[in-house]
Amino acid sequence: MLKKTVEEILVRQIEREAYSSNLYLSMASWAETNGLGGVSEWMYSQAEEEKMHLLKFMKYVNERGGKAVIPAVAQPPAEFKNVQDIFEQTLEHERFVTESINEIVGVCLEEKDFTTHNWIQWFVTEQIEEEASVSGIIDKLKLLDGHNLYMFDRDVVGMRGAIPGSQQ
Repeated sequence: MLKKTVEEILVRQIEREAYSSNLYLSMASWAETNGLGGVSEWMYSQAEEEKMHLLKFMKYVNERGGKAVIPAVAQPPAEFKNVQDIFEQTLEHERFVTESINEIVGVCLEEKDFTTHNWIQWFVTEQIEEEASVSGIIDKLKLLDGHNLYMFDRDVVGMRGAIPGSQQ
């Protein structure tokens, strides 16, 4: 059975995962309507991944005796300056999500909820991978300095989940 404080912070994360999915859908739409099919595909995939995270939180809360509440979600921005802006905002958002996951870890430890603490570790690892992957993409965009975006757009889908310096 979940303690109320743990349930509340997990339900808060459901809203954050829903917003993440919508944010990436908005970015995908912007990219798609600006001729960036590869970036769009990357963002659509990212949106689906965030939806999967939302469902993991919902199912966990319900399985542990809580009640997952489907939240209202704020509308994300619809306009972006350019491709680099999209990925810089993505990194900033992923850092926000990392902090949110870390808050959950803290509450689990305070409440001595070691079951949830163990369960949330998957998300801790996931956030390390998310930030590293997006940082690597931003590094590539900086090398391009606004040039050769055709090739970047063609190749970006293959960069999903690639962690700089890893053997993937």
